[in-house]
Amino acid sequence: MSALDPLSQLPLIVASMKQAHLAAGPADAALRRDRLERAARLLLENRTALVAAVDADFGHRAGYQTLAADIATPLKSIRYAQANLDAWMQPEVQAPPAPGMQARVEYQPLGVVGIISPWNFPLNLAFSPLAGVLAAGNRALIKPSELTPRTAELLGQLIARYFDPMEVGAVLGDAAVGAAFSAQAFDHLVFTGSTAVGRHVMRAAAENLVPVTLELGGKSPVMIDADADIAIAAARTLTVKTFNAGQICISPDYVLLPAAQQDAFVAQARLFMSEAFPKLQANPDYTSIINERHFARLQALLEDARTKGATVVSLAPAGEAEVDPATRKLAPVLVLGVRDDMRVMQEEIFGPILPLVAYQNPAEAIDYINAHPRPLAAYYFGTDAQRQRNFADHTVSGALVVNDVMTHASVETVPFGGVGPSGIGAYHGIHGFRRFSHARAVVVQSEGGESNLRLRAPYSEKETQLEALLQG
Repeated sequence: MSALDPLSQLPLIVASMKQAHLAAGPADAALRRDRLERAARLLLENRTALVAAVDADFGHRAGYQTLAADIATPLKSIRYAQANLDAWMQPEVQAPPAPGMQARVEYQPLGVVGIISPWNFPLNLAFSPLAGVLAAGNRALIKPSELTPRTAELLGQLIARYFDPMEVGAVLGDAAVGAAFSAQAFDHLVFTGSTAVGRHVMRAAAENLVPVTLELGGKSPVMIDADADIAIAAARTLTVKTFNAGQICISPDYVLLPAAQQDAFVAQARLFMSEAFPKLQANPDYTSIINERHFARLQALLEDARTKGATVVSLAPAGEAEVDPATRKLAPVLVLGVRDDMRVMQEEIFGPILPLVAYQNPAEAIDYINAHPRPLAAYYFGTDAQRQRNFADHTVSGALVVNDVMTHASVETVPFGGVGPSGIGAYHGIHGFRRFSHARAVVVQSEGGESNLRLRAPYSEKETQLEALLQG
């Protein structure tokens, strides 16, 4: 579909796919497994070309990161769906509501699902939701990000090779195409991106009453409690903050830690960097910032923080520059002495900048989290089970990970999604299957139709019986 003019063709494409879905009837398990297998083959058989395309779009993207996050992770979602599909498709038989009656829940395909995928993980965040969409028996139309044009173009070509255009298609184009895409009469729409754009997507979808799954972002906090191992907390936090150069929706956005532990965290962060990235600018394991605009935005965040009195601690290797405009590589930095009026504490960072917020007691840290919009994920480091439970009970987030960061994103048995400003709805595993299905109530009346008869006039005798029943 990449050769078509998307703005003029979009309504026809969606209408044609919906008609094809209705004409064919519900996809059986064999067809669903076949579609999932073709999605898996697309990723596996073309992984070298896909890794190269993502690398070219970023300027430099560590090949391992693309293989791990954009190939292996969605493959895991696809394989998990294939393995569990038969069980998921079974009707859920309910207790008879009255003698002789039957009741069950059947999971019915929605129809045609639109998927708007972002640039930071251009394959993962297209194919991970696609696993649930196809498992549920739907067809899909994907709008890849225009910020990764080489990947989008290749993806469009590959989808056309592995799928009939009425099964799965791709529509390429700029932000105007994305806006038009979100306004189509899909049976469901999935969007992954910023909260600001998510509002526009939801508003456009509402015109056609299209239900949405919004995977947004926000400022995911790390709370380090007093009993935590600071070396472990620093290493695990920086592991994810340096992965994809922090360009991840669930990357840790700031760290709350006891004031007495701040110097220790800085020292452990330096130690981690010296071991993981003894060199950085010429290191193939370290990824570039996606484009000039985001590179400039990140530097502006730091300049704003410096101007307002923050201390910026560079974690660049000794003798190396903190930034290189030619490669768009920005060394990780810690920001100390932050205040809420600094942009770095107001905006989702989406880069290798990590503010540290010192607190005096755990309640103060929890209050700080709750005073801000609910995040996509929250991370807690501490060994005491009661303190862990207290943090879980007194914060709200899309997910909670204890003593690690981002681990939940690759666990197929738990839902992945946000809450409030960080998102609506969730997928992965059975949660995706059900998200992209209609839970249809099916009730079969008894031969005698007793529950129908109680509604039939005349009512005088029935009213006496009902009154006696209500009085016990």
